[in-house]
Amino acid sequence: MKLARVVGNVVSTIKDVGFQGQKLMIIDWLDEAGNLTGNQAIAFDVADAGIGDTVVAVCDGGAANILLGRHCIGDITICGVIDHLTIDGEIREYH
Repeated sequence: MKLARVVGNVVSTIKDVGFQGQKLMIIDWLDEAGNLTGNQAIAFDVADAGIGDTVVAVCDGGAANILLGRHCIGDITICGVIDHLTIDGEIREYH
């Protein structure tokens, strides 16, 4: 799992049957300091994240199949929205 920030969404009218009905978001990975890296990816969203949310993303195609409940072609899935986290005693608030 990795931390990322949702920076956009994807709208697609024609797609693989495994993608139908699924929300796709553009994420930007975060570094250890919580800064955007500029490395972006498209992810399935099963956590109802929105643009600007800091999220936990699973980088495993098998996890996408489990979380979506069906076979699909995908390797990144947003599985949680971060409210806050604690690193070395420092609390970082995201909501």
